[in-house]
Amino acid sequence: MAISIEYLLWLIPILASVSLVMAATRHERNDLILSQAWKTAVWTLGFLGTIAVVLWFAMFWIG
Repeated sequence: MAISIEYLLWLIPILASVSLVMAATRHERNDLILSQAWKTAVWTLGFLGTIAVVLWFAMFWIG
């Protein structure tokens, strides 16, 4: 059972809002907020991608 692309598209606004809120709690200047939000978004996507790859390999390894 594969996940549809519509569900994955919900990741974009959620990721953007979470990254912006996290960055805005640490900084006050707009350039620092956007820079930190970008770094947080990239880190989160990398983390979620790593989990997805591990689960994908585990799915084939288990059966």
